[in-house]
Amino acid sequence: MSVESALSEADQTLDRARLVTIAAAIICISVAGIGLSLTAPLISLLLSAQGVSAAAIGAQTSFASLAGLLTSPFVPRLARSFGLRNFLLATLALAAFTMSLFPLLPSFLAWSVLRFLFACSINALFVLSEYWINAAAPNARRGFIMGIYATSLSLGFAAGPALLVLNDGASLSLFPVGACFFAVAAVPIFFAGRDAPPLEGRAGLSIWRFILIAPVATMAAFIYGAVEQGSFAFMALYGEALKLGQENGAWLLTLFGLGNVVSQIPLGLLSDRVNRPLLLLSCALVSAVGALAMPLCSGSLPLLMVLVFLTGGMAGGLYTVGLAHLGSRFSGTALATANATFIMLYALGMMISTPVLGVVIDAVRPHGFAFGLATLFGLYALLVACRLGERAN
Repeated sequence: MSVESALSEADQTLDRARLVTIAAAIICISVAGIGLSLTAPLISLLLSAQGVSAAAIGAQTSFASLAGLLTSPFVPRLARSFGLRNFLLATLALAAFTMSLFPLLPSFLAWSVLRFLFACSINALFVLSEYWINAAAPNARRGFIMGIYATSLSLGFAAGPALLVLNDGASLSLFPVGACFFAVAAVPIFFAGRDAPPLEGRAGLSIWRFILIAPVATMAAFIYGAVEQGSFAFMALYGEALKLGQENGAWLLTLFGLGNVVSQIPLGLLSDRVNRPLLLLSCALVSAVGALAMPLCSGSLPLLMVLVFLTGGMAGGLYTVGLAHLGSRFSGTALATANATFIMLYALGMMISTPVLGVVIDAVRPHGFAFGLATLFGLYALLVACRLGERAN
């Protein structure tokens, strides 16, 4: 059975019903993003204040990240059995419940278990929300809609840490606040979930087979996850290695993220008008050139800042355009399974990026970070070029 989407003329329109259900899913994941981006630094700061070592905190974080790899293959099947709306509401309830337990069970072991359960719910939330948005979006507007989704999510991620600032630092009292965000995120799902796109049919392929038949889309998630996590971990340190100071190093990371936010909708709109694999190739090549140019521009802070902003913007296209490309190829349960593959590879990229980039940074100072990023983008560009070459023959 073919898993390719058969798009009818009706699939090209964005009527009011579709608009409402897409908006509900985007609002849900954006509000949940606030709770998620609040939780991660909150847990780390509180554990550090208790005297827990950085190595132990890092191990707990990796343990939580493992949840995405372990649970992704089962999410589409469970959602198909219980219903997309019901399963999404259950994942939001689990996220809110685990967050409310953190202040009541203040031990490292208990928090490790709670963090794993919390990560399981978050993984399912992303898989199913992205499936919902992708499946409901008409192909002619899919890139634009995925750009709105990515922008809204980025803004939600930015709002979470701001709550720490408003609260004058980490506090156990913020856990119930985070739980409230997940409760609020359930509201649009509760009311609009009856119109959620159904999970029809069976995927017909395992989650691993999707990597082989759709490597351009799925590996975009892997590369973006590696680049994003690597930038969070090392961009500011790269600034210090260039003797720019901590403040300017932090500004580099901020500009990388701002470029990501600003570019999502324009790149999404462009992806609706051009060949998406070709656009992904362009994003990777421009990002690789931008990373390679960082050492050349390191003597001029303003020029380096502009370059980092542009590189972050083009890198963000890998996620948005990759998702849109995935949605144009699959439908029903196959799309949900493909989305699960996408999220799983994103999590895998995040997990392996920091140790690999760390080795490169130590081996090639002071520009190992830039060369490491360029290598990631270059390898992905080579993959896409090879796939485009195969189709041309």
